[in-house]
Amino acid sequence: MNAPARPRLSQSGRPPVLTAEAMNERGETVVRGIATERPLTIYLDRREVVTLMTIGQYPEHLVLGYLRNQRLLESLEQVESVQVDWETGAAAVTTRQPAATEDERLSRRTVTSGCGQGTLFGNILEEVASTRLQPPRLRQSDIYRLLRSVARYNEIYRHAGAVHSCALCHGEEIIYSVEDVGRHNAVDTISGMMWMDGVEGADKLFYTTGRLTSEMVIKVVQMKVPVLLSRSGITHAGLEYARRCNVLTIARAKGRHFLVYHGAGNVVLDEPAGESGPD
Repeated sequence: MNAPARPRLSQSGRPPVLTAEAMNERGETVVRGIATERPLTIYLDRREVVTLMTIGQYPEHLVLGYLRNQRLLESLEQVESVQVDWETGAAAVTTRQPAATEDERLSRRTVTSGCGQGTLFGNILEEVASTRLQPPRLRQSDIYRLLRSVARYNEIYRHAGAVHSCALCHGEEIIYSVEDVGRHNAVDTISGMMWMDGVEGADKLFYTTGRLTSEMVIKVVQMKVPVLLSRSGITHAGLEYARRCNVLTIARAKGRHFLVYHGAGNVVLDEPAGESGPD
């Protein structure tokens, strides 16, 4: 039996941190790390789709995850290659056979509240609204252990700041951890990694440092991940989609404080809580 065809990917990752001089509060000149930020324009079969601002650490996976989450690609086998050229700031995606729905989806855009200005193509909102996930039971002690675990992975943030972090987790195990200047870039990159590696989301948890807007919840639903945990807050629209799709949604999670906005019945309080944090 022949293995499914896998796309050819360029290896065009760039260093995520550069250095720059700054003056500190004592008037001293110091050299510090700063996060990179590069424009990358995605072309799908020579048709321009979008320009993303990214640190460029995993550009090929970012491109695949973006097109997957926008439903502009129907299957990984459809993709022949992803070639990133930083001299032109372009990512050329070539398919073996363009999807019949490609033109229709590209013609329909919904502006979202993503970092910068996000876009959803086609009728994704309607498609996702009909999805119902089955979140597992999650212990309070598991949440605390996971928060301690993900904190060890924010290397770019510790050196330079100015980035968001996302992680796909299985129990306490961090399967993928990605940082980027936009939280949507980070989640799309993880989606691309899952796609390439054949990783399913049904028994996983997704962590992000970013706020839970409708688009963030929608992307996690598309990845079939039933638990969403954020260090930041949640918007009303994000909560509405979490309720519709039955995503166990935990926000403002930091230290020993968290707020369960949907799915409280799935959380087992098995460990004394810390002092109350900000609501």
